[in-house]
Amino acid sequence: MKTKTVYVCSQCGESFPKWMGQCPSCKAWNTLSEYKVEQGSGARFGSARHKSRSIIEATEVKNLADVKAENLPRIPTGLREFDRVLGGGLVQGAVTLIGGDPGIGKSTLLLQVTAKLVAQGLKTLYVSGEESAGQVAMRAQRLELPPEGIRLMSEIELETIERVIVAEKPDFVVIDSIQTIFSDELESAPGSVAQVRECAARLTRLAKTSGTTLFFVGHVTKEGSLAGPRILEHIVDTVLYFEGDTHSNFRMIRAFKNRFGAVNELGVFGMTDKGLRGVSNPSAIFLSEHRDNVPGSVVLVTQEGTRPLLVEVQALVDETHSPAPRRLSVGLDGQRLSMLLAVLHRHAGLSCFDQDVFINAVGGMKVSESAADLAVLLAILSSIRNKPLPRGLVVFGEVGLAGEIRPAPRGQDRLREAAKLGFSRAIIPRANRPRAPIEGLEVTAVEQLSEAISAVQGMS
Repeated sequence: MKTKTVYVCSQCGESFPKWMGQCPSCKAWNTLSEYKVEQGSGARFGSARHKSRSIIEATEVKNLADVKAENLPRIPTGLREFDRVLGGGLVQGAVTLIGGDPGIGKSTLLLQVTAKLVAQGLKTLYVSGEESAGQVAMRAQRLELPPEGIRLMSEIELETIERVIVAEKPDFVVIDSIQTIFSDELESAPGSVAQVRECAARLTRLAKTSGTTLFFVGHVTKEGSLAGPRILEHIVDTVLYFEGDTHSNFRMIRAFKNRFGAVNELGVFGMTDKGLRGVSNPSAIFLSEHRDNVPGSVVLVTQEGTRPLLVEVQALVDETHSPAPRRLSVGLDGQRLSMLLAVLHRHAGLSCFDQDVFINAVGGMKVSESAADLAVLLAILSSIRNKPLPRGLVVFGEVGLAGEIRPAPRGQDRLREAAKLGFSRAIIPRANRPRAPIEGLEVTAVEQLSEAISAVQGMS
């Protein structure tokens, strides 16, 4: 069997006959790696083409109006926060990819889910490619999980895993991790683009045909994205990311893709010596406890999927000692910070050209929505003037380049969440003004940044 050299992009999975600095397909730089591939007769893919052709000929073309939409039943995992992220629970035949930093709790969470599904009478299979069976047993013992009924296999060969899944017919399978699995039909090493793509595709086809719910554990790169070809995220039905500092006791799981639920849904967990536990009031961990009001701090009501969350946004503006002032944002969109500072200068007369500006979202929370603009600007204003904002104040709203305050989605839910947690004042976009008063909450609706600044100054 002859071999040839190809160069495969680690981002999109496309292959090219020669090396190039930039991938012509996805435009990423320095992502092409050299691989040796077999030059066969093409019988394998040829037979697949003939099979596909026969299926196409035998398949009847239907009108969409004649197709009955099915509501897929959900299988609860026993962890409410995890069910929230998944869209209500597990779906039969669904394939989910979960990634995160090493040691953040991916294996722990899935082992807990496996034990809870066994308690419901489901057949499970945990395939560990990184740890021995004894190590997994030690984790289960530490978490005080009942070992009865949990089928465990320490294996990295794809063909063996396929045979066991076909023989065992489990309802739920965990592959920990997909980067360790390899197929004998490919000569490349485990974790290579070709191996990850082939193994994930074959296991996904097996899950779809057998109705098995499948979970892949994925490695992440130093940039925080999932390792392996980008096509891996397209193959699966759901992509979940673990967020949070490994040195903190709190973990967050966010859905970035979900064919069976809402995207950007967030689940919050606390890491204990008995595993991960759902946090019933996640807003509490994103709010700092100050005895007195401090300058540069404001509470933002953000929306994560269907859940409103209260997050403390902090700002520090200090005199710079370098020709280029620093602009640093942690947990918030750093690309918008320079734009917001320009808006603050143009429409409020406050300049920071000789000041370092630092922005932080408390608790390791990552806020990506533009509704955080008003909170960022008011926190910066408070830090510049060294004057704390009024106690019990929450804000949200997008700020445009003309200084206008634009509305945020689900404004009523945000206000009700703030009132439930005891906040008494809110500055919001005029378009989000509630039709009926909210008990215990004084709402100030504004249209311009100047109005929001005047409203803050007018509060005692």
